[in-house]
Amino acid sequence: MPADAWPALASWSGAHALALFWALLGTLLLLVGLAAWFWQGPVQRRAQASFSQPTLLLLNVVAGFAIVVAGAAGFAEIAEHLGPGSSLSQADEAFSAQIGRHTPAGALQAFAVLTHLGDVRTLAALGVAVALALWWHGQRTLALGWVLALAGNAVLNPMLKRIFERVRPLHEDGGLSEAGWSFPSGHASGATVAYGMLAYVMLRTLPRAWHLPAVLAATAVAFTVACSRVFLRVHFVSDVAAGVASGMAWLMVCILSVALSQRWASARR
Repeated sequence: MPADAWPALASWSGAHALALFWALLGTLLLLVGLAAWFWQGPVQRRAQASFSQPTLLLLNVVAGFAIVVAGAAGFAEIAEHLGPGSSLSQADEAFSAQIGRHTPAGALQAFAVLTHLGDVRTLAALGVAVALALWWHGQRTLALGWVLALAGNAVLNPMLKRIFERVRPLHEDGGLSEAGWSFPSGHASGATVAYGMLAYVMLRTLPRAWHLPAVLAATAVAFTVACSRVFLRVHFVSDVAAGVASGMAWLMVCILSVALSQRWASARR
Protein backbone atom coordinates (compact mmCIF):
# COMPACT_ATOMS: atom_id res chain seq x y z
CA MET A 1 0.00 0.00 0.00
CA PRO A 2 1.37 3.47 -0.89
CA ALA A 3 2.61 5.45 2.12
CA ASP A 4 0.20 8.32 1.44
CA ALA A 5 -2.77 5.94 1.64
CA TRP A 6 -2.19 5.12 5.32
CA PRO A 7 -3.66 8.38 6.73
CA ALA A 8 -6.84 7.92 4.65
CA LEU A 9 -7.23 4.33 5.85
CA ALA A 10 -6.56 5.41 9.43
CA SER A 11 -9.17 8.14 9.16
CA TRP A 12 -11.80 5.64 7.98
CA SER A 13 -10.78 3.16 10.69
CA GLY A 14 -11.00 5.82 13.39
CA ALA A 15 -14.54 6.67 12.31
CA HIS A 16 -15.49 2.99 12.75
CA ALA A 17 -13.16 2.25 15.66
CA LEU A 18 -15.75 0.81 18.03
CA ALA A 19 -17.04 -1.69 15.46
CA LEU A 20 -13.45 -2.62 14.60
CA PHE A 21 -12.68 -3.15 18.28
CA TRP A 22 -15.48 -5.70 18.66
CA ALA A 23 -14.58 -7.41 15.39
CA LEU A 24 -10.91 -7.68 16.32
CA LEU A 25 -11.67 -8.83 19.86
CA GLY A 26 -13.99 -11.56 18.58
CA THR A 27 -11.49 -12.68 15.95
CA LEU A 28 -8.63 -12.70 18.45
CA LEU A 29 -10.57 -14.78 20.97
CA LEU A 30 -11.60 -17.23 18.24
CA LEU A 31 -8.02 -17.66 17.03
CA VAL A 32 -6.62 -18.00 20.55
CA GLY A 33 -9.35 -20.47 21.48
CA LEU A 34 -8.72 -22.61 18.41
CA ALA A 35 -4.97 -22.52 18.97
CA ALA A 36 -5.38 -23.53 22.62
CA TRP A 37 -7.78 -26.33 21.69
CA PHE A 38 -5.47 -27.73 19.02
CA TRP A 39 -2.44 -27.47 21.26
CA GLN A 40 -4.12 -29.21 24.19
CA GLY A 41 -5.81 -31.77 21.91
CA PRO A 42 -4.50 -33.37 18.72
CA VAL A 43 -1.18 -31.53 18.57
CA GLN A 44 -0.18 -32.29 22.14
CA ARG A 45 -1.16 -35.96 21.91
CA ARG A 46 0.75 -36.45 18.67
CA ALA A 47 3.79 -34.61 19.98
CA GLN A 48 3.88 -36.67 23.18
CA ALA A 49 3.63 -39.87 21.14
CA SER A 50 6.33 -38.83 18.66
CA PHE A 51 8.98 -37.00 20.72
CA SER A 52 10.84 -37.49 23.98
CA GLN A 53 10.44 -35.00 26.81
CA PRO A 54 13.80 -33.25 26.12
CA THR A 55 12.85 -32.87 22.46
CA LEU A 56 9.45 -31.44 23.38
CA LEU A 57 11.14 -28.96 25.70
CA LEU A 58 13.51 -27.94 22.91
CA LEU A 59 10.59 -27.43 20.51
CA ASN A 60 8.80 -25.29 23.09
CA VAL A 61 11.94 -23.21 23.60
CA VAL A 62 12.31 -22.71 19.83
CA ALA A 63 8.65 -21.67 19.54
CA GLY A 64 9.03 -19.29 22.48
CA PHE A 65 12.20 -17.81 21.05
CA ALA A 66 10.37 -17.24 17.75
CA ILE A 67 7.73 -15.21 19.64
CA VAL A 68 10.48 -13.19 21.34
CA VAL A 69 12.07 -12.42 17.98
CA ALA A 70 8.71 -11.56 16.42
CA GLY A 71 7.83 -9.19 19.27
CA ALA A 72 11.21 -7.48 19.16
CA ALA A 73 11.08 -7.20 15.37
CA GLY A 74 7.57 -5.73 15.50
CA PHE A 75 8.68 -3.14 18.03
CA ALA A 76 11.74 -2.23 15.96
CA GLU A 77 9.68 -1.89 12.80
CA ILE A 78 7.25 0.53 14.45
CA ALA A 79 10.06 2.53 16.08
CA GLU A 80 11.86 2.83 12.76
CA HIS A 81 8.91 4.63 11.15
CA LEU A 82 8.30 7.12 13.97
CA GLY A 83 9.05 10.78 13.45
CA PRO A 84 7.33 14.08 12.65
CA GLY A 85 5.72 14.03 9.23
CA SER A 86 6.10 10.27 8.68
CA SER A 87 3.18 8.35 7.21
CA LEU A 88 2.86 6.43 10.49
CA SER A 89 2.61 9.64 12.52
CA GLN A 90 0.04 11.08 10.13
CA ALA A 91 -2.00 7.88 10.33
CA ASP A 92 -1.83 7.95 14.14
CA GLU A 93 -3.09 11.53 14.27
CA ALA A 94 -5.87 10.90 11.74
CA PHE A 95 -7.07 7.84 13.67
CA SER A 96 -7.02 9.68 16.99
CA ALA A 97 -8.95 12.66 15.59
CA GLN A 98 -11.70 10.47 14.13
CA ILE A 99 -12.10 8.50 17.35
CA GLY A 100 -12.76 11.74 19.19
CA ARG A 101 -15.53 12.64 16.73
CA HIS A 102 -17.31 9.30 16.33
CA THR A 103 -17.01 7.27 19.55
CA PRO A 104 -20.15 7.44 21.76
CA ALA A 105 -19.75 8.94 25.21
CA GLY A 106 -20.99 5.74 26.87
CA ALA A 107 -18.26 3.69 25.22
CA LEU A 108 -15.62 6.19 26.32
CA GLN A 109 -16.89 6.01 29.90
CA ALA A 110 -16.65 2.21 29.81
CA PHE A 111 -13.09 2.35 28.49
CA ALA A 112 -12.24 4.94 31.15
CA VAL A 113 -13.20 2.36 33.80
CA LEU A 114 -11.62 -0.68 32.12
CA THR A 115 -8.31 1.10 31.53
CA HIS A 116 -7.65 1.02 35.29
CA LEU A 117 -7.04 -2.74 34.97
CA GLY A 118 -3.68 -1.70 33.52
CA ASP A 119 -2.84 0.98 36.11
CA VAL A 120 0.41 0.69 38.03
CA ARG A 121 -1.44 0.40 41.35
CA THR A 122 -3.74 -2.33 40.04
CA LEU A 123 -0.89 -4.39 38.61
CA ALA A 124 1.21 -3.85 41.75
CA ALA A 125 -1.62 -5.10 43.98
CA LEU A 126 -2.18 -8.06 41.67
CA GLY A 127 1.54 -8.76 41.66
CA VAL A 128 1.80 -8.86 45.45
CA ALA A 129 -1.35 -11.00 45.86
CA VAL A 130 -0.32 -13.61 43.28
CA ALA A 131 3.29 -13.74 44.49
CA LEU A 132 2.19 -14.35 48.09
CA ALA A 133 -0.32 -17.01 47.05
CA LEU A 134 2.27 -18.86 44.96
CA TRP A 135 4.90 -18.66 47.70
CA TRP A 136 2.41 -19.87 50.32
CA HIS A 137 1.57 -22.92 48.19
CA GLY A 138 5.21 -23.80 47.61
CA GLN A 139 5.40 -22.62 43.98
CA ARG A 140 8.67 -20.78 44.54
CA THR A 141 9.94 -20.82 40.96
CA LEU A 142 6.60 -19.62 39.60
CA ALA A 143 6.50 -16.90 42.25
CA LEU A 144 9.97 -15.65 41.34
CA GLY A 145 9.14 -15.78 37.62
CA TRP A 146 5.94 -13.84 38.24
CA VAL A 147 7.78 -11.11 40.17
CA LEU A 148 10.52 -10.98 37.54
CA ALA A 149 7.97 -10.53 34.76
CA LEU A 150 6.14 -7.62 36.37
CA ALA A 151 9.21 -5.93 37.86
CA GLY A 152 11.20 -6.28 34.67
CA ASN A 153 8.52 -4.66 32.55
CA ALA A 154 8.17 -1.89 35.13
CA VAL A 155 11.83 -1.07 34.49
CA LEU A 156 11.93 -1.74 30.74
CA ASN A 157 8.98 0.40 29.67
CA PRO A 158 10.11 3.68 31.30
CA MET A 159 13.57 3.15 29.81
CA LEU A 160 12.08 2.83 26.33
CA LYS A 161 9.92 5.91 26.91
CA ARG A 162 12.98 7.97 27.80
CA ILE A 163 14.81 6.73 24.71
CA PHE A 164 12.08 7.76 22.24
CA GLU A 165 10.52 10.71 24.13
CA ARG A 166 7.40 10.83 21.97
CA VAL A 167 4.75 13.39 22.94
CA ARG A 168 1.26 12.11 23.74
CA PRO A 169 -1.74 12.91 21.48
CA LEU A 170 -2.89 16.52 21.73
CA HIS A 171 -6.60 17.37 21.75
CA GLU A 172 -8.51 20.47 22.78
CA ASP A 173 -11.96 19.00 23.41
CA GLY A 174 -11.53 18.30 27.10
CA GLY A 175 -10.58 14.65 26.67
CA LEU A 176 -8.47 12.66 29.08
CA SER A 177 -4.83 13.73 29.35
CA GLU A 178 -1.85 12.17 31.12
CA ALA A 179 1.71 13.22 31.82
CA GLY A 180 4.80 11.46 30.59
CA TRP A 181 6.05 10.18 27.27
CA SER A 182 3.84 8.22 24.92
CA PHE A 183 5.94 5.51 23.22
CA PRO A 184 5.54 2.65 23.98
CA SER A 185 2.32 2.40 25.98
CA GLY A 186 2.96 1.30 29.56
CA HIS A 187 -0.62 0.14 30.03
CA ALA A 188 -0.42 -2.01 26.89
CA SER A 189 2.89 -3.63 27.82
CA GLY A 190 1.96 -3.96 31.49
CA ALA A 191 -1.39 -5.62 30.76
CA THR A 192 0.19 -7.95 28.20
CA VAL A 193 2.87 -9.08 30.64
CA ALA A 194 0.74 -9.23 33.80
CA TYR A 195 -2.36 -10.94 32.44
CA GLY A 196 -0.36 -13.13 30.06
CA MET A 197 1.86 -14.29 32.92
CA LEU A 198 -1.21 -14.76 35.13
CA ALA A 199 -2.68 -17.05 32.47
CA TYR A 200 0.57 -19.05 32.42
CA VAL A 201 0.50 -19.34 36.22
CA MET A 202 -3.08 -20.59 36.05
CA LEU A 203 -2.13 -23.12 33.36
CA ARG A 204 0.53 -24.49 35.69
CA THR A 205 -1.53 -24.55 38.89
CA LEU A 206 -5.23 -25.03 38.05
CA PRO A 207 -7.14 -28.07 36.74
CA ARG A 208 -7.29 -28.54 32.96
CA ALA A 209 -10.91 -27.36 32.81
CA TRP A 210 -9.77 -23.85 33.77
CA HIS A 211 -7.03 -23.57 31.13
CA LEU A 212 -9.03 -22.33 28.16
CA PRO A 213 -11.14 -19.84 30.19
CA ALA A 214 -7.94 -18.48 31.76
CA VAL A 215 -6.26 -17.91 28.40
CA LEU A 216 -9.35 -16.32 26.85
CA ALA A 217 -9.94 -14.05 29.85
CA ALA A 218 -6.30 -12.91 29.87
CA THR A 219 -6.45 -12.22 26.14
CA ALA A 220 -9.66 -10.21 26.44
CA VAL A 221 -8.44 -8.11 29.38
CA ALA A 222 -5.03 -7.33 27.87
CA PHE A 223 -6.51 -6.44 24.47
CA THR A 224 -9.24 -4.25 26.00
CA VAL A 225 -6.80 -2.37 28.25
CA ALA A 226 -4.50 -1.75 25.29
CA CYS A 227 -7.34 -0.48 23.09
CA SER A 228 -8.71 1.70 25.89
CA ARG A 229 -5.59 3.85 25.68
CA VAL A 230 -6.34 4.66 22.04
CA PHE A 231 -10.04 5.32 22.63
CA LEU A 232 -9.20 7.65 25.52
CA ARG A 233 -6.61 9.31 23.26
CA VAL A 234 -3.76 9.19 25.73
CA HIS A 235 -1.79 7.06 23.25
CA PHE A 236 -1.53 6.63 19.51
CA VAL A 237 -2.20 3.27 17.87
CA SER A 238 1.51 2.76 17.21
CA ASP A 239 2.26 3.40 20.91
CA VAL A 240 -0.12 0.61 21.88
CA ALA A 241 1.09 -1.77 19.17
CA ALA A 242 4.69 -1.24 20.27
CA GLY A 243 3.70 -1.74 23.91
CA VAL A 244 2.03 -5.06 23.09
CA ALA A 245 5.05 -6.14 21.00
CA SER A 246 7.58 -5.33 23.71
CA GLY A 247 5.32 -6.89 26.35
CA MET A 248 4.96 -10.12 24.35
CA ALA A 249 8.72 -10.38 23.91
CA TRP A 250 9.42 -9.87 27.63
CA LEU A 251 6.54 -12.16 28.64
CA MET A 252 7.93 -15.01 26.56
CA VAL A 253 11.44 -14.47 27.96
CA CYS A 254 10.01 -14.85 31.48
CA ILE A 255 7.91 -17.92 30.61
CA LEU A 256 10.89 -19.62 29.00
CA SER A 257 13.03 -18.78 32.04
CA VAL A 258 10.50 -20.36 34.40
CA ALA A 259 10.05 -23.45 32.22
CA LEU A 260 13.79 -24.03 31.88
CA SER A 261 14.40 -23.42 35.59
CA GLN A 262 11.74 -25.92 36.59
CA ARG A 263 13.09 -28.45 34.09
CA TRP A 264 16.62 -27.99 35.45
CA ALA A 265 15.42 -28.36 39.04
CA SER A 266 13.47 -31.51 38.11
CA ALA A 267 16.54 -32.99 36.39
CA ARG A 268 18.69 -32.33 39.49
CA ARG A 269 16.16 -34.14 41.69
